[in-house]
Amino acid sequence: MKVLTRLCKSLLIISMGCFFANAAFSATTSATLSTEPNLPLDGWQQLFNGKDLTGWQHVGKGKFIIDHGYLRSDGNMGVLWYNKQTFGDCVIRVVYKVNDPSANSGVFVRIAHAPKDQWDVVNNGYEVQIKDTEDAYHRTGAIYSMGKAAPAPTNPAGEWNTMEIFLSGESIIVYVNGSMVTQFTSGQAVPPQKVSTEPNRSNTRPAYGYIGLQNEDDKLKSGKITHVWFKSVSILPLSNSTS
Repeated sequence: MKVLTRLCKSLLIISMGCFFANAAFSATTSATLSTEPNLPLDGWQQLFNGKDLTGWQHVGKGKFIIDHGYLRSDGNMGVLWYNKQTFGDCVIRVVYKVNDPSANSGVFVRIAHAPKDQWDVVNNGYEVQIKDTEDAYHRTGAIYSMGKAAPAPTNPAGEWNTMEIFLSGESIIVYVNGSMVTQFTSGQAVPPQKVSTEPNRSNTRPAYGYIGLQNEDDKLKSGKITHVWFKSVSILPLSNSTS
């Protein structure tokens, strides 16, 4: 296990080095994205059992339901958070799909404490956004409204995508389908909060925190209701980093 931990940390350091060497990232084109490091097959902790919501708790409006063995968002707007433990340095992998490019969800990380409602999550964690139709600060892979993302190479609606979120100290690096789209560091300069639904900028996000999934379904002009499905939610610790 110690060898695995050292390997994972080395891969993360290499990945971060590749990012900073890539000065062209600011152009936010797919051609400039760094290649994701190979991750080990063993050592992952699966948080969703494919059967029920054991270990998970919902706050806010709407809910998540079990749909043919997958988590599916239902209603607007709430957060399903994993209440068994907090996580420090790790890789979070989610496998998800949407029924429309405008479907809205996200993965919350570094949630400071057990939340009393959905806004407690928003203002005391970071949201890695899932939504393909927004600007650089609000699209898939972005640290919602705080850290911009390059265009993510997401698959068409109805097909599965893999998002991997590397948490290491103050750093958050996001890959979508193997391509780096975001690198964010806590404390870096961020745009001012524009609306009340964007997260508080001044609150501290801890080194250890809870994680969560957002449900924010919308009814489109066509009458279609958007949904997001999660097939897998798993964690790879990069050190002895759970509590």
